Amino acid sequence: MELRQLRGFVAVAGAGTVTAAANVLGLAPASVSEQVRRLEQGLGVTLFERTPQGMRLTAQGTALLSRAQGLLDHADEVRRAVTGERRRVTLGALETLAATRLPGVLRRLSERRPDLDVDVRTLQRRELLAEVADGGLDAALLLDSGARVGALGFTPPPGLAFLDVDEVALSLVAAPGCDDGPLLVTPPECSIRMAVEQTFGADVPRRELTSLSTARAWTRQGLGRSLLPDFALGSDVESGALVRLDFDAPRLALRLVWQRGREQSLRDVLYAMSA
Repeated sequence: MELRQLRGFVAVAGAGTVTAAANVLGLAPASVSEQVRRLEQGLGVTLFERTPQGMRLTAQGTALLSRAQGLLDHADEVRRAVTGERRRVTLGALETLAATRLPGVLRRLSERRPDLDVDVRTLQRRELLAEVADGGLDAALLLDSGARVGALGFTPPPGLAFLDVDEVALSLVAAPGCDDGPLLVTPPECSIRMAVEQTFGADVPRRELTSLSTARAWTRQGLGRSLLPDFALGSDVESGALVRLDFDAPRLALRLVWQRGREQSLRDVLYAMSA
């Protein structure tokens, strides 16, 4: 196995197609396809099932994926030891989480590993998961629920591991005296919207808005009710602009996800997240 073949394999597994992986790696699709073919030839196994919808991992491919990124991480560690280059970690997060939760993590990381450089990128969940899968991000912070990645209602790429670092409380809120309006919801891809769909029946009227901040602003003006995470409420409940309704709202998991097999290289990040 050659490192470039492993990089091509990991990129294809994450992106789902050779063309998309080639764009990530900055190579021609033919080069990436050849890397995968030579890797399969060298191992004597089929790593991907070629389908009209893209490249799907076989059982052997899944087994390799859980170890390939660890091999690449080890090679990078050796290179840094030889060259003296500083370690760099790239974390991704939903924008609201980057604003409210990541600063504490970064402080703990800087105290534990002052020699570690950390980059932060804010992306939507679909992009976060894709970049974790193809190696563009080392790990990502998002909202989820349940005992597996994606139980909230989205489909993750294969081979992800996770750590639940906290809970996020949700509250059904309304302006005082306005507790019978429609549900003000965010777009379907939003985690909070997915929580709404799992919590309320289809017969409950909904009005779709563009963001949590818009839903909060409309709710303050008495135009409906909203299921909002506590970090999005600001001081509205304390000031009386919004009131919590008597409703057993669910809790979401604040979840860190990464490609399985990378635990050793990410141990400092995982420690800072769980501290």
